[in-house]
Amino acid sequence: MEDFWFIPPSDFLSTMVSSDKEELMSYASLTHFKKGECIFQAGDPGKNVYILEDGRAKICQLSADGKEMILWFCLPGEMFGLAEVPRESIREVFAQVCTDSDVYSISRKTFNNFLKHHPDTAMQVIDLLSCRLRVLGHMLLNLASDDATSRIIKLILRLSARRGKHSGDNVCLDIPLTHQEIAEMVGTSRQTVTSVLGDLRRQGVLNVIRHRIHIQDKEKLNKMIDDIVSSGVDI
Repeated sequence: MEDFWFIPPSDFLSTMVSSDKEELMSYASLTHFKKGECIFQAGDPGKNVYILEDGRAKICQLSADGKEMILWFCLPGEMFGLAEVPRESIREVFAQVCTDSDVYSISRKTFNNFLKHHPDTAMQVIDLLSCRLRVLGHMLLNLASDDATSRIIKLILRLSARRGKHSGDNVCLDIPLTHQEIAEMVGTSRQTVTSVLGDLRRQGVLNVIRHRIHIQDKEKLNKMIDDIVSSGVDI
């Protein structure tokens, strides 16, 4: 399979030089958000950038008919709200916490000034944005060319590379996901996700325990996608 399916968004803080990290965080203010609260909404001015200290948040967008599409999840250490950094434009996406979460915010002007004097961090920001752009590009391609089963399998494999914890031959995704959240990430219905996961469970490929996916046969999942790609079937 293509490795680009598994490019994970960077844990921004963990990649920073300790002295740069210490200086950057001295400019940050911490806010606690309750589960379900929005950090920012579409239409808000992009005045700040954010770093998730604890919890989980989702970046999402609404379609013309009001359906929510989850673009990606932010996990501790990740930076988001970067699209408006070059200029203070209006947000086009929502950022909402999925659990009680602590979030650092840094003003856009302060962050821009910091990047001017810290070129290594500036390059890390470029790398992060490039990574997310590639992931979103391939998600869009998958929406246009794949059936729901393929999209769900690709999502599981992509998340396993980013948040998979190995235990023998099994891989547990260290992130709880509801069927609705999976549906909103791959552009299908909750009922379809339930059906696909049930079929994969019956095949002995995976199991779902307390909203966490446990991959029992990752090699078989990979082969399913390889078979689709090599067949050249337009699905």
